Amino acid sequence: MIAIIMGTTGAGKTTIGNLLAAQLGWQFADADSFHPPANIDKMSHGIPLNDEDRAPWLAAMRGAILEWIAAGKNVVLACSALKRAYRDELRAGPEVRIIYLKGNYALFAERIHQRHGHFAGEGILAGQFADLEEPGDGEAIIVDAALTPEEIVSEIRVRLAI
Repeated sequence: MIAIIMGTTGAGKTTIGNLLAAQLGWQFADADSFHPPANIDKMSHGIPLNDEDRAPWLAAMRGAILEWIAAGKNVVLACSALKRAYRDELRAGPEVRIIYLKGNYALFAERIHQRHGHFAGEGILAGQFADLEEPGDGEAIIVDAALTPEEIVSEIRVRLAI
C-alpha cells in the first residue's frame, strides 16, 4: 500500500507520516525531496509554485510510486497534493490511498510559526489554501488535523484497517 498523507503546509504531513511509517515498519518518503532546486528556492522566498513548477515534481513522485508498487513496497508519502488533478496523477493504482489532514488556516499558521528550519513559511500558506481542492469522502480518508498526532495515526490505521 502507498498511503499519501495530504494537506497544506502546517497540516502535520511529515509528523503524521513519520509516526505512521514507524508504527507500521513502512518506508517514509517526503514529497519535498522530489522538488527540483528551483522549486525549493521559490518556496524559501515565499513564492508559491504554479502548475508548471509542479509538473516535474509530480512526475518524479508518480515514477517513485510506480516503482514502489512494482516492488511490493509499503510506503507512507507526505505530499500536499492540493489539487484533484495532482491526486489523480499520484493515484497510480489501487494500492494508493489518500489521507487528507483537514484543518483551518489559523491552526496551520500557528504551527508554521512554531517550527524552525523548514523552507515553507506562512507566506505560501494563503496560496495553498487558495489552490486547495478538498477531496470528498469517496476520494480520501478525511482526518481532523487538530487531533493529536497519536489520535490521527490511530484513526488512519482504523480507517485503512492496518
